[in-house]
Amino acid sequence: MAVKTAAVRRHQRDDGSCDVYHVDEDKVRKVLRRVGSEARFESVARMFQVLSDPTRAKLLFAMAQEELCVCDLATIVARSRPAVSHQLRLLRDLRLVKYRREGRMAYYSLADDHVRHLVEDGLRHAEEV
Repeated sequence: MAVKTAAVRRHQRDDGSCDVYHVDEDKVRKVLRRVGSEARFESVARMFQVLSDPTRAKLLFAMAQEELCVCDLATIVARSRPAVSHQLRLLRDLRLVKYRREGRMAYYSLADDHVRHLVEDGLRHAEEV
């Protein structure tokens, strides 16, 4: 087996693809058992689409720091209150943020620590690249 592996490595292209077509059935079965439903991946894709907007990413970062009202968030991202409210609705629909009412005020925060980790890990990754 080591000879075959060495031969494959010697013939690899510079673009990262191989000259040899081989499917490792055991690895494929192992991964497919963990894949689950398409809906899981559609949800993940929607979440990353939402995160791909710099304003929404900044809103999430701000809420990772403090619980904030729409006026605070609008000031931080330099957008109008209606524009920020629209963005917050998208984030709420994906359960990335939550809000609580205090009298006539609504305060927004991240839905949970998973969202905080997404934002922090994304920023760390961007700074390392």
